[in-house]
Amino acid sequence: MTEATAQSIDRPRTSLLHSKYPQSEYVRGRRMASIFITLLLINAFSQIDRILPFILAESIKTDMGLSDTQIGLLTGLAFAVCYSLLSLPLAQASDRGSPRFVLVSCILLWSAMTALGGFAASFLLLAFTRFGVAFGEAGAVPAGHALIARKIRPERRGLAIGLFAMGIPLGTMVGFAAGGAIGDTLGWRTTLIGAGAIGGLIALLAFVVPGPTPTLARTAANSEPFLRSSRRLLASPAFGWLFIGAIFLGFAAAPFYAFSAPFLIRTHGFSASEVGLAFGLLQGLMGITGTLLGGRWFDRAVSSGTGRVLGPPAILFLIASVTTSAALFAPAGWLSIALLVPGMLSFSFLLPWAFGSAHLVAGEGKQAQASSLLMIGSGLLGPALGPLIVGIVSDAVTASQGPNGLGFGLLVVPIASVLTGIALLIANRRIAALL
Repeated sequence: MTEATAQSIDRPRTSLLHSKYPQSEYVRGRRMASIFITLLLINAFSQIDRILPFILAESIKTDMGLSDTQIGLLTGLAFAVCYSLLSLPLAQASDRGSPRFVLVSCILLWSAMTALGGFAASFLLLAFTRFGVAFGEAGAVPAGHALIARKIRPERRGLAIGLFAMGIPLGTMVGFAAGGAIGDTLGWRTTLIGAGAIGGLIALLAFVVPGPTPTLARTAANSEPFLRSSRRLLASPAFGWLFIGAIFLGFAAAPFYAFSAPFLIRTHGFSASEVGLAFGLLQGLMGITGTLLGGRWFDRAVSSGTGRVLGPPAILFLIASVTTSAALFAPAGWLSIALLVPGMLSFSFLLPWAFGSAHLVAGEGKQAQASSLLMIGSGLLGPALGPLIVGIVSDAVTASQGPNGLGFGLLVVPIASVLTGIALLIANRRIAALL
């Protein structure tokens, strides 16, 4: 690799504050607000359709005579692998074509597949529909971020990414609450069909509200083969450390959400409803607060001109590692829950910082690609191996007659949080050196 090539990898092609996108494409005022709301709804319904099988799992299992293994295949690793890997080609289509077209197509696909799941008469057909949902949802984040880059002026992109990300906690709360209530009243099949039908309306909004998004002019920078471009981006020290941070994030977040409720029930004697109410409300509140606060703070960090755009989330992860460790051995249940709150906040707070920084490093016309690579980093190894490591450690401690086996297993979370914070601090210095 030549020195010039290396410099082209490490240096952003254009500052976020001096975008090369046509200024006439940027929207303001009510039009910008309507795009914000539309993006929020898109991500919220993406999350709802993704998690409905979680809350409906028992009804599906009983009605179709499925095993826990089959339920796990529907909701676990297979979905994560499909979702993560398919995001890259959909990101390519978003960067090089019309992100609005990709986004609308993805919404229609995952909504149709969600509704079709309500008609499934066998495990194979139901599994096929879940793969279809994963296929469609894999393009939501990359296409949404590419649309933000085309339509939102640079000084508001952090807020836009934060509002888009806020759909995750909102969708989670609505999905669990409304999905469970409707499922108990009308059945799981009607719930899936209804969710799919609403998705069709969301697709209409996604088509009408943003307006046309012309494709970018072909240049040497955006004409490079996508896989080669991805390898070059990962070879950049700044983006490489961001990617490493995303991997560690997966190892922190996946076990945290998989085992926090069982830990509180098993160790502190809470009921499932008590944990669901307290943990669910706090997680929703921290998700909304983190994404909004993180988005606005990121915009200000970029506007400051220092180039240090990852310090605050890195520090929060280091703090969360301490409080989460304390939560696992706290003597009282209420104290344990309170000490888990910084961890909840850190995961949502990071989203606009991580994606925004990735876009800054990747340069114009590669925002969807950068988002897709971070999704792959956080969505594969951590969710696949993190909960498994927790389970192995917990079983080993319990088998040796040790107390609080799950608490020891969950130490994976603060360890991974420390490593995430360190990776972000290194990436912070690397990015600052580019600007």
